[in-house]
Amino acid sequence: MLADPSPGPHEWLDADAGPVVRPYTLTGGRVRPAGDAFDLVAFVLAGRDVDAADPWLAPEHRRLVELAHRPVPVAELAAELDLAVGVVRVLLGDLLARGLVAVHEPPAVAARPHDDILKAVVSGLRAL
Repeated sequence: MLADPSPGPHEWLDADAGPVVRPYTLTGGRVRPAGDAFDLVAFVLAGRDVDAADPWLAPEHRRLVELAHRPVPVAELAAELDLAVGVVRVLLGDLLARGLVAVHEPPAVAARPHDDILKAVVSGLRAL
């Protein structure tokens, strides 16, 4: 007679964890988007003619399209989906390649204020 019955097949998984899917499963093993990488603060906007019933769209793709009906940063999408940013970038690359979303990158570094200007502003604020 056995002292303890065998625990269930997933004794390491508690009720709060829910289903566990490895990130590389969601991306088909890819670790980089098809095109250029997306900046964390780049805004994503879904097209108006996106059909959520498209059989090509995985559930994660559908959710990204739903969330992107208003301009939303890549970092916020990752937080909302509770996925790693790298996974979201790969999924966004898929959507961008199919023309289902548009990505608006932040301005180039050259368009940002020079460090000297920022230091002068900080010094002025401290003088107040």
